Amino acid sequence: MSPATSALDVVILAAGKGKRMHSDLPKVLHPLAGRPLLSHVLATARSLEPRRVVIVVGYGGDAVRSAIGEAGVDWVTQAPQLGTGHAVMQALPRLPRDGVILVLYGDVPLIEAATLAPLARGAARDRLALLVQHLENPRGYGRILRDGAGRVTGIVEEKDASDAERAIRETNTGIMAAPSRRLAAWLARLGNDNAQGEYYLTDVVALAAADGVAIDASTPRSADECLGVNSKAELAALERRYQMNQAARLLEAGVSIADPARFDVRGTLKCGRDVAIDVNCIFEGDVVLGDGVRVGANCILRDVTLGAGTEVKPFSLIEEARIGANARIGPYARIRPGTQLADEVHIGNFVEVKASAIGRGSKANHLAYVGDSTVGRDVNIGAGTITCNYDGVNKHRTVIEDDVQIGSDVQLVAPVTVGKGATIAAGATITEDVPPGGLTLTEKRQVTKPAWKRPRKK
Repeated sequence: MSPATSALDVVILAAGKGKRMHSDLPKVLHPLAGRPLLSHVLATARSLEPRRVVIVVGYGGDAVRSAIGEAGVDWVTQAPQLGTGHAVMQALPRLPRDGVILVLYGDVPLIEAATLAPLARGAARDRLALLVQHLENPRGYGRILRDGAGRVTGIVEEKDASDAERAIRETNTGIMAAPSRRLAAWLARLGNDNAQGEYYLTDVVALAAADGVAIDASTPRSADECLGVNSKAELAALERRYQMNQAARLLEAGVSIADPARFDVRGTLKCGRDVAIDVNCIFEGDVVLGDGVRVGANCILRDVTLGAGTEVKPFSLIEEARIGANARIGPYARIRPGTQLADEVHIGNFVEVKASAIGRGSKANHLAYVGDSTVGRDVNIGAGTITCNYDGVNKHRTVIEDDVQIGSDVQLVAPVTVGKGATIAAGATITEDVPPGGLTLTEKRQVTKPAWKRPRKK
């Protein structure tokens, strides 16, 4: 809000149980794109830079507080739950009377700040500002009532509406902004003489009209913004709308997405130029893909940065890692938290890397485990190699210096250091530091018993 406008306070209504969700989880905690519905609404509210945010909870209030865990939020409880007007009444004692109150809903997660800001500006001019929609099928929504001059005069809930009123297509979203002092006065005059026996927030519209207060009715920039969630089916539909919106944004920016209907962002995804993403990929947390990155089908990336030209092949899982440029990961690779891979590193199929740093040009192409290790440049780790980093109580570190060649099926029992340029023969079990250069092996004699017979079934 600019200094010329009234201070903004936000009230978020989040008290409902959500009976149609058929779940013990409070409705506002059901996830959309990996975050609770309420978290999306709260983030949008925060972007408006309000003076205060008050969240009204009811069913599962302790769980909601614990899950959201936001500092600087005032929490109030609505008990019993006697309607939306009653819910806002619970928040009023926390709010001064010298600003504007914006009312949002914890189960309407796609609302955008660009849609809400004009409502706040309208209320700052001593008006009541409503967000409305025109729907082909308005069933279940309150209808906007207007007089012959087109001025808004009230809102009627569907259960209380006449047949003629139910034919109206202009509907209430429930989102509104009002001058704080006026809203407090209107709420004090609310009654509950209706089919539900509740105190409707929408009844303040008729009170504003009766007081001669101008009422602004604006529509959202997108029809999706005001969609709420009342069932698992609606949640699933909203999830796909959200993801299609994310895909559209990336496509517009030049990212190649094989199928926007099979694509999920559960956090933030930033892409450079000429990035290509195949089907069924999931991006969680904060993910950054450099120029020319290619991500194969069925990959999961969580809190990852990939350098330019890096390719992640199908069915790979990468978590909390930084990977340099022109690296090759997968297929079927797992990169675990705390890993840093330099440029041109190759991590192949069924290789797991955990809490390790691997230097430029090094490779582990087949069936290996590299954990709690520091690996230098131009190292080749053979198939079946394992860093034995855990003694049953503590983790120990393995150091492999530059230009080391490790044969297949080698066990490196940490703590151990392999010197620069060393070669370790296949099948070796290394329990002591290996000096630079030379060949290290654990010799075993091959024995053949020619008279041995295979056991036979009786």
